[in-house]
Amino acid sequence: MLPNHAGSARARAVWQRCLASAFRTALACTIVGCATLYGPEAFKRQVAFPAFSYVTVILIVTDATLGDALRGCWLALYATVQTVCPAVVTFWMVGPGRFSGATISLAVAVNAFVVAVPEGTHVVAKRIALGQIVIIYVVGYINGAETQAVMHPLHVAASTAVGVVACVLALLLPYPRLACWEVKKNCKLAAENASERLKLYVKASCADDKASASASLTRAKALASDAPKFLQKIRLHQESMRWETFPLILLRQSPPPSPVPKLQEVEMLLRGMEMGLVADTTTNSSSSMFTDGESKQSLLQLQEHITRAIKQVARTNSFHSDSSPTVPESNADDVTSSLEKITRTIPTSPADLPSFFFCQCIKHLVCISSPEAKSVAVEQPKEGSSTPPSKGNGFLLNAWKSVSFGSKNRVLPAVKCSVSLGMAVLFGLMYSKENGYWSGLPVAISLAATVREATFTVANVKAQGTVLGTVYGVVGCFVFERFLPVRFMSLLPWFVITSFLRRNRMYGQAGGISAVIGAILILGRKNFGPPSEFAIARIIETFIGLSCSIFVDLLLHPTRAASLAKLSLSESFAALGSAVDLLSLRGDASTALLESHKRLKSEVEELRKLVGEAELEPNFWFLPFPSACYGKLLVSLSNMADLLLFSAKLESLRLGDSDGVENTRNGVVANLDVDLKFFKDAMSPFVKCFEEVTKLKCSIAMLDEDLKRKNEEIGCDLESGKLPNQNAFKVMDASRENETRNIVDCYLGHVKEIVEKFNNVGNEEGNGRELAMFGLGVIGFSISGLIREAREVERCVTELVQLENPSCQVNLFEIYCKINASQKLN
Repeated sequence: MLPNHAGSARARAVWQRCLASAFRTALACTIVGCATLYGPEAFKRQVAFPAFSYVTVILIVTDATLGDALRGCWLALYATVQTVCPAVVTFWMVGPGRFSGATISLAVAVNAFVVAVPEGTHVVAKRIALGQIVIIYVVGYINGAETQAVMHPLHVAASTAVGVVACVLALLLPYPRLACWEVKKNCKLAAENASERLKLYVKASCADDKASASASLTRAKALASDAPKFLQKIRLHQESMRWETFPLILLRQSPPPSPVPKLQEVEMLLRGMEMGLVADTTTNSSSSMFTDGESKQSLLQLQEHITRAIKQVARTNSFHSDSSPTVPESNADDVTSSLEKITRTIPTSPADLPSFFFCQCIKHLVCISSPEAKSVAVEQPKEGSSTPPSKGNGFLLNAWKSVSFGSKNRVLPAVKCSVSLGMAVLFGLMYSKENGYWSGLPVAISLAATVREATFTVANVKAQGTVLGTVYGVVGCFVFERFLPVRFMSLLPWFVITSFLRRNRMYGQAGGISAVIGAILILGRKNFGPPSEFAIARIIETFIGLSCSIFVDLLLHPTRAASLAKLSLSESFAALGSAVDLLSLRGDASTALLESHKRLKSEVEELRKLVGEAELEPNFWFLPFPSACYGKLLVSLSNMADLLLFSAKLESLRLGDSDGVENTRNGVVANLDVDLKFFKDAMSPFVKCFEEVTKLKCSIAMLDEDLKRKNEEIGCDLESGKLPNQNAFKVMDASRENETRNIVDCYLGHVKEIVEKFNNVGNEEGNGRELAMFGLGVIGFSISGLIREAREVERCVTELVQLENPSCQVNLFEIYCKINASQKLN
């Protein structure tokens, strides 16, 4: 468990973030309230829709920085041009009084499709534009012939502008919340997190007993869960940094340097250290990796050096840093001496591989602060980003590209948005003409950032949030009915509560935003009639809109997330098989393996997303989703992807160009290629089995019936089935431990032989050969780790199939043979 002070610090940080977010939101809403409630009459006539000003504030200011608010200005301007200009033309040509409920719903649907279809447009711009469409067309229809064709859309634009200006002022006062400060803070937190984990890993490696080592590993794993959050926050704030420095980088051709690649490299190496320690605790019976006092002291010295290096990386990669990356102030000779003392010789048995791999990660971390160090981490795309980062196009051009381009992949989500909004407006007007826009507005401002979302769960939390906020607003109106300033001040505690709701797993962003909007639209307005009547009408209209959204989502996405997660699992196994097939000792094969690794990581992330969605889906009459089983599979697949990445990045396997080295390579290294090929021949059908079994759509009983119907004997098919290597299942099976160990033993024997051959060649290019030997040892660890994770995957897949077929005895090999036989007979 984490120490008490660490838990207290985390709780204090959450409170600070929530209170800061609530303060900025309250300040922006106060600015809007003062302007729309107490401003000059001429101003209030222009800002005719203060409710949408509040909505704009909530869409932009939530957990925002000054850069986010400035970007919000650009997005609101783009959204306004995109909606107001067509609306003015439409009203001027047709006339507001000529619309009917059906035609106005059609106009909303068509305009919504045009707004939603571009792929590169930021989701905030789309939500603002869709909200404007609902207000412009539905309110124009409600007012009929009294609607002014030009001024009515301009009033909506003015209301949007008030909300945007309030956001900018709220993030400037009393002091600005800058994205560069957030990046600097998160870099510092990421460095502290990495340093603490490094300390725990070193402590575990030097522990006198397995219990102490396991305790340190448990604490390190708890800290490791926070590391991706820091990196993600840095990514999210980097675009905001560019908006804050707009006058300085208007003509800049490249974005400011990102701190993420080096920090991600540190993260990858720390994961490698953890994998080495976990493998050591499960395979070795000795108490620790480092038994003598001299090696332990050297390891502690290296830990101090690496800690300084990580902190230096965090400082020098922060925005507006004055210094350039430099090696921390340590005695280079002492560092080299310490490295030599912990250096492990080339491993000769599988039990030596974990400690060897641990030491290699330490060596790479020692060099982390070198200015010329090449990043080995794979940059991940930003969450919610729909386009890859642009390079060298200039700031304005990048901003234009972010809103102007789309693709055919957005057609289905755009159709979903268009039909949902059109139906919501139509049925909302049929229920109550004067309140009809409240059915479309929740659908508009909650447009999903992704193609799919957990429909029932999101609709549920939106409805609950709306009811909670509306009830709070009604109670506030009754208690402070005659005191408008006090009534408005009663929103402050609600902002704090909803800040926690947005971070709560039960409600999330959708529920929290719905709750705050529900309260502020009642407490922040006046002259809208009895609060209870307005609250009831708005709740019913919201229910109508969410029901239409659910119906359309089920119509266009009938497949459950659980089914998609199983299909994505099969695709992940296919990507894993391709990556394993590309594993090679040739340096020129690393590029192809890296590309295959990117595909594997992408498939695993898609699986993770679908698993999270499936966990939130209601079961109804379906089987419960096996989230625990999928969680184990995600861990194993992520570990296998990391092992393949370590292998792919070893470009030092070119063993030199001298005649002696070349002859040695042509001789002994060929044996390593044979060992690696034997491993791949054993692993590939194993992974292929997982792919085919998880791809199976019918039950095992139905598969048996299908084979019987084709009048084919299973025993015959087992012998003649098209299996790439039936012996692979015997080798990879956990019960055949000796045969599995033989793969690694044979490989390590040939590595030892090649080392002896190199020693006979001479001392030329000794450095390169040493790096090559280290690379060969790391590949040995990767092979051992892949076999270990494959066994865990086999257990999880067996459990998954058993849950789907409780009345059958599950044997993956037999099922795979039956699938092959069935495919052969088709």
